[in-house]
Parts: sequence; structure tokens; C-alpha cells
Amino acid sequence: MFKTIAHIGIAVRKLNESKRLFEVLLGVGPEHEESVADQHVTTALFRIGESGIELLEGTAPESAITKFVEKRGEGIHHISFAVDDIVGELNRLKKAGFQLIDEKPRHGADNCLVAFLHPKSANGVLIELSQKL
Repeated sequence: MFKTIAHIGIAVRKLNESKRLFEVLLGVGPEHEESVADQHVTTALFRIGESGIELLEGTAPESAITKFVEKRGEGIHHISFAVDDIVGELNRLKKAGFQLIDEKPRHGADNCLVAFLHPKSANGVLIELSQKL
């Protein structure tokens, strides 16, 4: 069962410039910054109550974020929902007919397991499931 919106992921060209923009906008700095090498991405997470804004910059041409920005420009990339049992949720959603990008969870930023649902299954929105380790 979904607990809360964990964060909204925003793809950006230049993380440092975007961090400054969001620091002014939100009045706080990022709570957490991290590079996720196997996903070719660097992130900065701003906490807003129980949810957050995650800025994502691709670090290689093969990065999904780099490709997203090249194709669509900067903007909302995904919505992440916090869950307690990511494997159980993936099984439930697959049985319900959702198309999974990830059949099993993988390590993501901020010490979480993550898995994605294909946007074709969710009205064009990329959905991320996230479980804290």
C-alpha cells in the first residue's frame, strides 16, 4: 500500500544551477545529495514536510535523465511513492495489469530500493516505488 508521495523527480541540465534556484524558491538547502553511479545520475533532495523535490542531473549520455532532457527539456520526470513492501507492491501492480519497467527493485538514492512502472500504464506518468532500507 502506498504511504505517501516520497518525492517528485525533476530532470535538470545543470544540478548546481538548479540547486541554487530551488534553495531560493523553497528557502532551504538540499537535505541529501548523492551520485548513483549505476544509473548515471547525481541527485539533490529537498525535503518539504513528508515529501520532497528530487533534482536529477544525468552524468553520462546513456543516462535516462540525460536522454529525457535531450528529448523533452527540463521538467518533471517522475512521481515517487513511498511503500513498506516494494516486492509485494510490484507483484500486486503486475497482477492488476500495470506494465513494470523493473520486475525487481534496485538500489536508488537516499538508501532506498526503487522500481518503476511504465508511463503507458499510468496516464503518461512515470511512477517510482521507493522503500527505505
